[in-house]
Amino acid sequence: MTRRNLLLILTTTTALSALALTAARARDVPKVATGFVANIICSETFVSGQDPQRIFSETTAAMPGTGLISWALNYSVDRTRKDVTVSLLGLGRSHAVYREGMGCYLDHGGAVADISPPAAESKPMPALLPDIAGPGVATPANPQLAAALDRAFAEPSSPPFRRTRAVVVVKDGHVVAERYAEGYGIETPLLGFSATKSVISALTGILVRKGALTLDQPVPIAAWQGAGDPRHAITVDHLLRHTAGLAIGSSLEASLGAAFEPVNRMKFMESDMAAYVESVGLATPPGSTWNYNDGNFIILSHLIRNAAGGHASDVIRFARQELFAPLGMRNVTLEFDASGNPEGSSQMLATARDWVRFGMLYLNDGVVGGKRILPEGWVKYSASATPNAWVGYGAGFWTNLGDSFGANYRIEHGMPRDAFFAKGTIGQYVVIVPSERLVIVRLGRSPNWPPEVDGVFGLVSDVVAATGGKARLAGSDAPPVLASRPPNE
Repeated sequence: MTRRNLLLILTTTTALSALALTAARARDVPKVATGFVANIICSETFVSGQDPQRIFSETTAAMPGTGLISWALNYSVDRTRKDVTVSLLGLGRSHAVYREGMGCYLDHGGAVADISPPAAESKPMPALLPDIAGPGVATPANPQLAAALDRAFAEPSSPPFRRTRAVVVVKDGHVVAERYAEGYGIETPLLGFSATKSVISALTGILVRKGALTLDQPVPIAAWQGAGDPRHAITVDHLLRHTAGLAIGSSLEASLGAAFEPVNRMKFMESDMAAYVESVGLATPPGSTWNYNDGNFIILSHLIRNAAGGHASDVIRFARQELFAPLGMRNVTLEFDASGNPEGSSQMLATARDWVRFGMLYLNDGVVGGKRILPEGWVKYSASATPNAWVGYGAGFWTNLGDSFGANYRIEHGMPRDAFFAKGTIGQYVVIVPSERLVIVRLGRSPNWPPEVDGVFGLVSDVVAATGGKARLAGSDAPPVLASRPPNE
């Protein structure tokens, strides 16, 4: 296929995706597409230790519409320099670079912050969360759990494929079932995509507990402090709930068509993501409209950086001391953009056991080993439904509470009413079921549509049944486990 035909495909896709898009935004598409692929290949090659060809083929297969251009994407991996270059027939080129201990970032050719991780502590902080499993993969505790894992990893005879990479199930503080796909294991860090947002929500909560941030007061963004600037009304709660109203488009759809959204220019074309999103105006008044987009959590990441000390190393030190070390999360990589701001919307890698440890923080009101990590009531706040969020969204977590279309759909398909979860695109889940004392992690590379492709609804339902519980179905007279009252500040 010629470059002319490729341009025809991109132009046609533009017309079908959004008729009002400008030519300038359409020109961003090749750069956005190559940036997305470069960043993932870099992270999963140099952090996860996976095969680049497998990463490329499984990722592009899971992204709707990407088949139109995947044949034209070329990538090269330099294992000496530890970088990845992806091009699209000369129309777009992106370069991702690995830094030891910091993961990967997209190098756009400008100035790059000189950042490095803080020195390792000579005596690591002991985990407050006790050991949850032995050194080997945990055998399912009963035949029903084994069957649940069989179904979670089973592949259909034709696309779309499930490509489950890891499942870990914790019941009452112990791993009762665990399985990994070939090439993955207990020590493999796995990319959480937007499940990273839930970690940023937790770090935000820690700053609220410490008094460094407040939920209902204007956020301290210098660019928004001008007299009469309507963005001054944006609060931390608005950012956590995706109701800030910023005119940056939506991050809800993971597909080729989503490349036209300005939020993806921020992610894949800007060296300083926070500066970009902080420069945009409002589409709707703060608090009035729900619109899921990565820009909200880039701003929260910037606030965390400033509160932690202003440098990338400060962010890592803060996250380790206040969250990762107490939970025993020992193999975590939080990535940064070229300016040194955390890419807290989607770029954290951790082992499946580390992801499940994170979920366990939410089973006891944010208290671990007798120490309060999150503010009192923060777990209830995180799971409380955001008005008009039709997918069922709380404050940094997806939720089955409330009466949203998404919550009701998930309940009808087997998830308990009180379940809430961290969710990353193309198949990443950290599901918390307080009534069953369960945390279920499922990581993979599955298309987002149809919803049943990744099998997570069936997995959760199977696990609840196999561990002696019963799904909380719509109309259940079981008392609600979580309330909607925000935490005390």
